[in-house]
Amino acid sequence: MAKREVDIVVLSDIHLGTYGCHSRELLQYLKSIKPKAVVLNGDIIDVWQFSKRYWPATHMMVVKHLIGLIAKEVPVYYIPGNHDEMLRKFKNFQMGSLKITNKLSLKINNEKVWIFHGDVFDVVMQKGRWLAKLGAIGYDLLILINRFVNFISEKMGRGKISLSKKVKNSVKSAVKFINNFEGTVCDIAAENQYQYVICGHIHQPEIRTVETKHGSVVYMNSGDWIENLSSLEYCEGKWSLYHYADDLVAQSIDINKKKQEKENAKSLMASLLMELNIKPNLPPIINDLPGSVEAA
Repeated sequence: MAKREVDIVVLSDIHLGTYGCHSRELLQYLKSIKPKAVVLNGDIIDVWQFSKRYWPATHMMVVKHLIGLIAKEVPVYYIPGNHDEMLRKFKNFQMGSLKITNKLSLKINNEKVWIFHGDVFDVVMQKGRWLAKLGAIGYDLLILINRFVNFISEKMGRGKISLSKKVKNSVKSAVKFINNFEGTVCDIAAENQYQYVICGHIHQPEIRTVETKHGSVVYMNSGDWIENLSSLEYCEGKWSLYHYADDLVAQSIDINKKKQEKENAKSLMASLLMELNIKPNLPPIINDLPGSVEAA
């Protein structure tokens, strides 16, 4: 099957290592595309909740696929978020086509694009980290309960429901936080003469134009792979939101479920180490795209 070519794909809030992560669906999506560059915009591996007791084979297979892209010299930019913030100490680390950076500035067709995770504008993260971590545990538990509820609901022919979305939509403070987050991000982006700003963090996929006192800016959020199963794609000169639920091609991909689940972590890690034999001096620059790239 021919893979769909994409200039840039932006993924965020995958949360590998948690019960809520839809790693199988993500792997099907990744196997359906051929990206020229990949931006991992934070919370890829959930270090806050990482446990040796829960690391399914499909989670390792996602990591293996990403390393496979690096081995093929596809530029991969890793922007750490709050759940994988320990990687921020490795800012500017570069290995082959992989680079870890706190933010990314792209210039495509003379338009500036600012990409960062977004937790820096989260007041809870800055003032009450213990509360944020407690909330993350509660969120993961809610997702686990939601899966059980959906199992019963589908058996009754009523379809899936999202408990967390219902909670967010019913709590005014949560809606206010999202609006304030987006407004603050767009104000700063416009003030610095960016035409586009891309975030993750709030798990709310969106593309919309926002008017600020400094001018208009296009706000984009790649969503997550917990509930929305979404990403941002740049292809043929425009940005668009991808939703796994609408992609019948990706859903049809067989990732050899029975065979792969029998592989243990040791054999998978061995193959990962083999693929790490990549060229050490390859600069991670998106040469195939119109415009320049600046990582900071």
